[in-house]
Amino acid sequence: MKDCLFCKVQKKEYEKEVVYENDYFYATRDSYPVTKLHTLVIPKRHFQSYFDMNNAEIKSINSILNHQRKEIVQLDSSVTAFNIGINDGPDAGQSIHHLHVHLIPRRHGDIENPRGGVRGVIPAKQKYVKKENLEK
Repeated sequence: MKDCLFCKVQKKEYEKEVVYENDYFYATRDSYPVTKLHTLVIPKRHFQSYFDMNNAEIKSINSILNHQRKEIVQLDSSVTAFNIGINDGPDAGQSIHHLHVHLIPRRHGDIENPRGGVRGVIPAKQKYVKKENLEK
């Protein structure tokens, strides 16, 4: 796609460092990181949704995510956990319509209470609340 930022990065038409790549994906550090070493894993083929991946791409994305996890832990020993996230579609917050997976390193104490993790995409739902309390 001609105007796609991630396609431009891959073709070197947009200045952004690629930190790792395999046959199907490349990894780059996020320009607006949530935490230090926040990484994006981006397919070389242009498509929008995680659900558009073929079997080879699914296997490949797992490989690159594992590779980047190991690399990040080697670069920063304070990393103790990760959030892996995909905004799949505009109503989920996807702003660049080319699939990309966020690999977000987490560190002990980086927020007061991380319980609920990715449930925080809807802040009122992050904390576990008994069902009867939701009806009030």
